[in-house]
Amino acid sequence: MTALREVSAYLPPDRIDIGSLQSRLGLTDAEIKVYRRVFGLREVRHGLDALPGDLLLSAIGGLTSPAGVRERVRYIVQARTMPEVSPYPHSPLDGILAKGEFPNAVPFALTEQACASGLFAVDVCGRLLAEDGDPDGLALVLVGEKAFTQAALQVPGASVNGEAAAAVLVGADGDRDVLLGYATRTYGRFYEFQSRDKESVLEFQRIYAEALGEVLHSAAEQAGTDLSGIALVLPHNVNRISWTRIAKHLGIPLDRLFLDNMALTGHSFCADPFVNLVAARRAGRLRPGDLYLMATVGLGATFSAMAFRH
Repeated sequence: MTALREVSAYLPPDRIDIGSLQSRLGLTDAEIKVYRRVFGLREVRHGLDALPGDLLLSAIGGLTSPAGVRERVRYIVQARTMPEVSPYPHSPLDGILAKGEFPNAVPFALTEQACASGLFAVDVCGRLLAEDGDPDGLALVLVGEKAFTQAALQVPGASVNGEAAAAVLVGADGDRDVLLGYATRTYGRFYEFQSRDKESVLEFQRIYAEALGEVLHSAAEQAGTDLSGIALVLPHNVNRISWTRIAKHLGIPLDRLFLDNMALTGHSFCADPFVNLVAARRAGRLRPGDLYLMATVGLGATFSAMAFRH
């Protein structure tokens, strides 16, 4: 079964108070207070001098797998929220491949599920490796983007976006962080959500908790349990209030959601669940054998959850 062999997370060094972004975000003083006090956002991380590929290279640099592992990587998949992240024909993957550390890898990108593309990429890589039938084969999923345009800097009315990255080494099997369930639902009627059509926004808000709850339930059920058997939920870091409402809707104690990074990173596109996994491990929030869920939502709109055994 698909497993996460290793996950490395990278947070850029520049810490940006969201108040200093007020004019760029077009927010009033009152709205900044709401972002801080209600949404639970305080600062975001940016790599002010970093190019898109630099974030991913830093995450790869954190992998500790022994020499020889990188030659076993058959696929490098950049999972990203935005379709275009650099001027054509340049790709953040160019610099990674140019280093020659992954001589046997086929590179490609997935974007169709916006911020849910990271979980989708793990599923795709697991399927490709299983079909190849090579027990030594691996795949590398890369997540992390620059928040360098007005549209990329925020989820209007919901969050401030930061820059973080993760490198996820995926195997067709493994003895920890084993994928047990994956549920994803796309509600195509919200494909123009960014246009801020008032009726669509209200409808999206109305179905949000129910739709996210449905995939969380489904992924847990595929793992052979219900939500009471889940030790920890690793969420997206859009804002705290939405997760507080979802926890209430699902009857989950709030301390079973890993919200520690919310105030420190903001929302970092596809990287949130993987950055939270690394932080949760370091904080001792996961024990061997624990079942946990990753959860995210991509505008467009895709709701996704994955269940793992640590």
